Amino acid sequence: MSLTGKTAIITGASRGIGEATAYALAEKGAHVFLTARSREAIEAIANKINESGGKAAFLASDISRYLGVETVIRRCVGTFGRLDILVQNAGVIEPIARITESDPRAWAKTVETNLNAVYYGLHAALPIMEEQGAGLIVNLSSGAAHQPLEGWSHYCAAKAGAAMLTRQAHLETQGSHICIVGLSPGTVATDMQVKIKASGINPVAALDPSVHIPPSWPARAIAWLAEGAAADYCGEEVSLRDESIRRKIGLI
Repeated sequence: MSLTGKTAIITGASRGIGEATAYALAEKGAHVFLTARSREAIEAIANKINESGGKAAFLASDISRYLGVETVIRRCVGTFGRLDILVQNAGVIEPIARITESDPRAWAKTVETNLNAVYYGLHAALPIMEEQGAGLIVNLSSGAAHQPLEGWSHYCAAKAGAAMLTRQAHLETQGSHICIVGLSPGTVATDMQVKIKASGINPVAALDPSVHIPPSWPARAIAWLAEGAAADYCGEEVSLRDESIRRKIGLI
């Protein structure tokens, strides 16, 4: 499926996987709408895409609040006329702490971004996609959704919940032309890994930076899903740790 003229919202688009996805989808001809808390970063990325002949718009927003998500989606539709793809990429890892040492308020704030925002995106985007008759939602998942890791109770619990939301949304949209899919990229060379390394907690912090994949890999995977591959994985989780998946995308 050609992405030319399709419209995609990317959350957490100021850096890492989100930024790489914005470039990847724009290169395929999609109109991209970028959101993150940092206005300066997403404005610079949008300007770069527009200067290279693509079409991009942006809105700084706090997607841990429903109004923030709803406003982004409304602004995107107002700008480009439709919403075909929603990439729910925004996520945070801090503060890393064991359960007994964690701050309940900070714990809850992390869950708001990593879990609540996924629900908010589904709630706000699905009616638009249903009215259009089609759509794709890619929820960024993690191995942490299926494996507890010391110091990551907030992240593991939220990612497990987000993985279930992918399955739940798929169940509730069966029979439509809407596809909800999870993408688990593995460890990616982003700022999050720097914070994990600095924490010194659990086996992920002990990994050598050389084992992390570049952000361009999950970005290419998202473009691959958007071009039609997602139809084979609706309601499921695609893992970039799977060599067969990497081969299908052309990463190896």
